Amino acid sequence: MTTPITITATETDLDALAGADGKLAILVTPDGKLDQAARRINRLTKGAVARLIASEQWEKLKSGEGYVMGFPVGLAAEALCVTKLDRRPSVTEARKAGAELAKFKGDAGLILAAANQGKMRDVALGLTLRAYAFSDHKTEDQKPAQAATLMVNKPDDLTEDLAQVAALAEGVFFTRDLVAEPSNILTTQEFADRLEALRDLGLFVEVLEEDALEALGMGALLGVGQGSDSPTKLAVMQWNGGGDEAPLALVGKGVVFDTGGISIKPAAGMEDMTMDMGGAGVVAGVMRTLALRKARANVVGLVGLVENMPDGRAQRPGDVVTSMKGDTIEVINTDAEGRLVLADVLWYAQDRFAPSAIVDLATLTGAIIIGLGHDNAGVFGNDDAFANRFLKSAAAEGEGAWRMPLGESYDKLIKSQVADMKNVGGRAAGSITAAQFLQRFIKEGCPWIHLDIAGVAKVTTETALAPKGATGWGVLALDRMIRDGYEAE
Repeated sequence: MTTPITITATETDLDALAGADGKLAILVTPDGKLDQAARRINRLTKGAVARLIASEQWEKLKSGEGYVMGFPVGLAAEALCVTKLDRRPSVTEARKAGAELAKFKGDAGLILAAANQGKMRDVALGLTLRAYAFSDHKTEDQKPAQAATLMVNKPDDLTEDLAQVAALAEGVFFTRDLVAEPSNILTTQEFADRLEALRDLGLFVEVLEEDALEALGMGALLGVGQGSDSPTKLAVMQWNGGGDEAPLALVGKGVVFDTGGISIKPAAGMEDMTMDMGGAGVVAGVMRTLALRKARANVVGLVGLVENMPDGRAQRPGDVVTSMKGDTIEVINTDAEGRLVLADVLWYAQDRFAPSAIVDLATLTGAIIIGLGHDNAGVFGNDDAFANRFLKSAAAEGEGAWRMPLGESYDKLIKSQVADMKNVGGRAAGSITAAQFLQRFIKEGCPWIHLDIAGVAKVTTETALAPKGATGWGVLALDRMIRDGYEAE
């Protein structure tokens, strides 16, 4: 697994700044007032910092952006980054500043001198998340262990914050690694093995094999994987840190590769279907973070692990399968397999754990990308208060999410002539009919959110906090929702 960089907080040492090698950075407010460390660096550089903040170049910078001085006079450092940051920056601005420092840092060591440490938690998180790189399969020399130092007035005050940052980063990185991993490596067995390793962190993990799934009547889930040599599995992860309260359930779609099955996808772009287990990846990342930070909450994560392949045994368009709930489903398109996976896992989660609420995540539809692009996940739900709680958490963490509609009028689009329902409803409102399908497997009275993350799980251009590729979207928002709404006092 990719390891987050190590960030250490130390007391500000003005004498050490002049002799620090590698990269050096300071934070300066837009009004240009310099703290003690910045004043010292300004003197060492013969007023270069003061000249910068009096320039038009400084005026053009937005909060969170920085200006790099190469090989500054008076300093041993190979470069100095002067970053503009408001005295009371938003979470987004503070994390952006950290992310800019990660790009500035490169492979070198970084010292950030900042007397004002009010937003250092978010700066450190941005720095950590943006320093991620997935290079497990490159044959060139691997990067050395990454490290950065925060020089602040009260380093002890940051100890707990940096531990929380490390826990969040490990969860996000775990998700990113899973999404980035090629499918010949991340088989259903390998995925299950990585989840079972979470027992070392205190999670209770169990993996249900195909015979157990068949005994439970999970015909919808098993039908998806019957054309693959990789066995279908259901992994259950429990974190019990909140007493006797009913758990929050997180359910993820874990299709390790999706060819579309008999309804095979076009060849162009099919290599991206390694990310079709993105929902399961987010669930795994959240569970890892909860365990690392010893969350005072009860949360159960369930992921259906399966591969969708064409084969002589594969499910065909026109087949009818029976779900664990007992409802029958006409399979119109075998490429609409994710909802079949989730249907059985959702029912099992409720049947076994009677959760207080349930969230499912899936790279479910291309339609959500048409509607929302790559900036927002689609949020569907049967309970306004629960949906709004998540939306508030996502906004607080800077993870884009947008509420989408549900309604009985969409049900007629998935009405089948030969079964209780069909698994697709045509091109119109494709992401909505998929959510409407899933809602049929939510028991009355159970608050539920469906997150369609097809557009945000993996992107083709870098984001503020991640390089091109897997983003880990959802780990921060769900962890925030759990901290704010489910942790015991």
